[in-house]
Amino acid sequence: MSESSAEAAGAVADATVAAAGNWRLAGLAGAAIGVVAAGAAAGVAIERMTVGRGMRRKARLALDSAGPYGTLRGIPGKAYADDGTELYYEVDDVETGERIPAQRRRRLFGRKAPAPVTVVFSHGYCLNQDSWHFQRAALRGVVRTVHWDQRSHGRSGRGMAQADGTPVSIDQLGRDLKAVIDAAVPEGPIVLVGHSMGGMTVMALADQYPELIRDRVVGVALVGTSSGRLGEVNFGLPVAGVNAIRRILPGVLRALGQQAELVEKGRRATADLFAGIIKRYSFASRDIDPAVARFAERMIESTPIDVVAEFYPAFTDHDKTKALARFADLPVLVLAGVQDLVTPSEHSEAIADLLPDAELVLVPDAGHLVMLEHPEVVTDRLADLLMRSGAVPAGATVGGYGSTSTAQPG
Repeated sequence: MSESSAEAAGAVADATVAAAGNWRLAGLAGAAIGVVAAGAAAGVAIERMTVGRGMRRKARLALDSAGPYGTLRGIPGKAYADDGTELYYEVDDVETGERIPAQRRRRLFGRKAPAPVTVVFSHGYCLNQDSWHFQRAALRGVVRTVHWDQRSHGRSGRGMAQADGTPVSIDQLGRDLKAVIDAAVPEGPIVLVGHSMGGMTVMALADQYPELIRDRVVGVALVGTSSGRLGEVNFGLPVAGVNAIRRILPGVLRALGQQAELVEKGRRATADLFAGIIKRYSFASRDIDPAVARFAERMIESTPIDVVAEFYPAFTDHDKTKALARFADLPVLVLAGVQDLVTPSEHSEAIADLLPDAELVLVPDAGHLVMLEHPEVVTDRLADLLMRSGAVPAGATVGGYGSTSTAQPG
């Protein structure tokens, strides 16, 4: 590691010391985060030598005020999980007329009036429903959609069971999704779309509610996700470094979560370095639109450190390989970025091997947030899945999906 890289990575450790108020814990946290930061630190350190902190802050504020990402809103609703946690969702209907409640629609049009197909989007770890911005924009007016925030993320409430000391599990997230479906989509066919942790949530739903999959689900999209063996992912790091992190990170996160207020101050103090880390583990393209990169930063930064700590252990325990059989007779899209360091594309290939009739799409020059990095590819393949599922008529026109590249067309 160069002197400038070491200085930048050291800044994270120093900030963690101040945040946690415990020198031994901070040393462990600094070591773990320093290993993760090494790949991003060099570029950030060079930037810090050439661009003043005040200028970088002004640039972030400008991007925050000008960027349209995350501004789409729908009809709000609330569902309640089995432990009482409030789950926030929004519905985008095709037309104003379709906002008529199901009971009144049957009274007006008769019991034979079919319910529309609804596409339910589930987001990933440390994100929120706005991570589907481009796909949501493209599908507006084409198909009914539901976007929801997982427990303790976005506008949803903090997990009630976690407040009582119960660990988060992927099974719990599957039950949360069932509560959202019961509230927002009480009838009619459904297409399930999940990214990363959201894809795991969809698998947990299938594992626990096979009758729902059999009777109502007409299509599934699994984006940048895994059915298990996440404990083997090396995040693009040397084996020795990642093994060290695996041993200490759960305990470090748990301890830092108990010092949440101080740690959040430390995160803000090292925002530049963490921006580099977020970019490295979210995107692979060099010409990603800075406004999109900043949009991803805001979502991840908004996830409190204690929520990060609560959810992290659930991924090691996650194994829903057998549940994939529930999707065997359905149209399925499996899509991943080839350069995804968080849920490597090999995990998507493993899913596709178990679902031989699924469409497997591996996107070159794409990282973990492929739906933000290459929205045109994700939206195109999702639109095709919706046509194969009967959610939209063949030949339907899906709206513009924008571009996240700073490169100008030739």
